[in-house]
Amino acid sequence: MDLDSIKAVLELLDGTDVSELEYEDETLRLAIRRGPRAALAAPAMAAPALGAVPMGGAPAAPALLGKVVASPFVGTFYRAPAPDVAPFTEVGQRVAKGQTLCIVEAMKLMNEIEAEVSGTVKQILVENAQPVEFDQALFLIDPD
Repeated sequence: MDLDSIKAVLELLDGTDVSELEYEDETLRLAIRRGPRAALAAPAMAAPALGAVPMGGAPAAPALLGKVVASPFVGTFYRAPAPDVAPFTEVGQRVAKGQTLCIVEAMKLMNEIEAEVSGTVKQILVENAQPVEFDQALFLIDPD
């Protein structure tokens, strides 16, 4: 995708209520987010990059032992299925592989995020109703 193609996509989005668009192929990952300039200038509310490796190859933060459950997309993190309902899980709780841990709302779709392993929830790394980025760490689980 060249610069002219990107400009064409931006022009198509003008006059619509689309606020986010993601496109990915073998050679390119493009994410377009539109909103108030103040929101774009604000620093992202992100959890520490557990186990993330920046371009230089050195770890970004000390690695924590356990399985990191990361967000598969950009969206809003919710610990419970509704505001007046108990959270799916708590720190110290045992979870089974496939058990729902949270919801990430992306493009008005509610996506359940499931435990990839059975174990004990050691940390919940994001506050409820906070925005999350692609591949951002959400939970740390100590596997069985």
